Amino acid sequence: MTLIAVGINYNTAPVAVRERLAFPAEILDKTLKNLRNVRDISEAAILSTCNRTEFYCQTDSEDQTPLIAWIADTKIIAPADFTPYLYSYKDSQSIRHMFRVACGLDSMILGEPQILGQMKTAYHAASQAGTLGKNLSKLFQHTFSAAKKVRTDTAIGSSPVSVAFAAVQLAQQIFDKLSEQTALLIGAGETIELTARHLYQHGIGRIIIANRTYDKAHALAMQFNGYAIALSELPSHLAEADIVVSSTASQLPILGKGRVESAIKKRKHKPMFMVDLAVPRDIEAEVEQLRDVYLYTVDDLQNTINQNMDSRRRAAEQAEEIIDTQVEHFLAWLRSQGAQETIRDFRIQAESTRDEVLQKALAQLNNGVPSEEVLQRLAHTLTNKLIHTPCAQLRDAGANERHDLIAASREIFKLR
Repeated sequence: MTLIAVGINYNTAPVAVRERLAFPAEILDKTLKNLRNVRDISEAAILSTCNRTEFYCQTDSEDQTPLIAWIADTKIIAPADFTPYLYSYKDSQSIRHMFRVACGLDSMILGEPQILGQMKTAYHAASQAGTLGKNLSKLFQHTFSAAKKVRTDTAIGSSPVSVAFAAVQLAQQIFDKLSEQTALLIGAGETIELTARHLYQHGIGRIIIANRTYDKAHALAMQFNGYAIALSELPSHLAEADIVVSSTASQLPILGKGRVESAIKKRKHKPMFMVDLAVPRDIEAEVEQLRDVYLYTVDDLQNTINQNMDSRRRAAEQAEEIIDTQVEHFLAWLRSQGAQETIRDFRIQAESTRDEVLQKALAQLNNGVPSEEVLQRLAHTLTNKLIHTPCAQLRDAGANERHDLIAASREIFKLR
């Protein structure tokens, strides 16, 4: 049996290729069942995200030709169009690769946590499709344990490495309770959406989203129990904001010093935290001169992010050491499976002998034989029957000078 991991990711393949090899969730069940029927494949799972598609399989052969042919047929794509972008691992390397993926060590953003949830989704999909067996199922469980240990024992995910998250973390340092604050977000793009999501998850009191296109602002605000305003309404709502985050594609500043100064007066000089994530700037640099305004730019946050990335890289080195240990643990479990059949047969034989001797003892009791005499006979007979075959084999080993078997027996039975 061979464990393999075959796939493409953001490092090896352009988005045009990744799109063609993606497997939407709605077809995953049928796809997995089809994959399970491919020659030599006994267990299978598929991880499919925007950044990677990976196939985890247990196979009866190291030949990956059947898998490659199945991918080509399923996605209606010539092998030559995707095989140059593939990477593949087997056995210990495939185990290590799965651990590294789940821990975020193979991600575009080092240490990002979303991939672990995606890995769990892949596991549940394969489990529901019935394409997991004992080995691959155990490997997934061990993968999740390894990822949890890395998260617990290192700082791999403790420092924000996106400007949106860094902005929210900074807001938390300035305000004791986000639940009592109002956030005004200017724009409706990906950065603002991420900022809104982080603020919402951290319990922000209110969210207002301002955008040139009101419908886009409204659609985004609805996701986070906020409300939308048109950009033209900004002056009348600015004073409500304790937190302002702006990220638009405007070529000219949206907020000038005068407008912010007016808002501060309306707020009776209650502090305002402002983050300008746009390039070119959405907020005039002169705003920083105002008292009671804390203005940060994308460059300010980038310095924090760079420091945090250094911290994550150091944590990644620790994570690799943990993964090395966890890989050895799983390999030891795999190796132990080779002895399971022998252990099962030995136990069945011993239990059969026990039952045979016990039935004779019960019959003697029913015939009136004293219980003490029955117990002594049972113990004597059971001992003789259990050790008879090993002793006979050891005598033969001595006669044939099989010192290796004698030494192994002393180790197995822990004889001094």
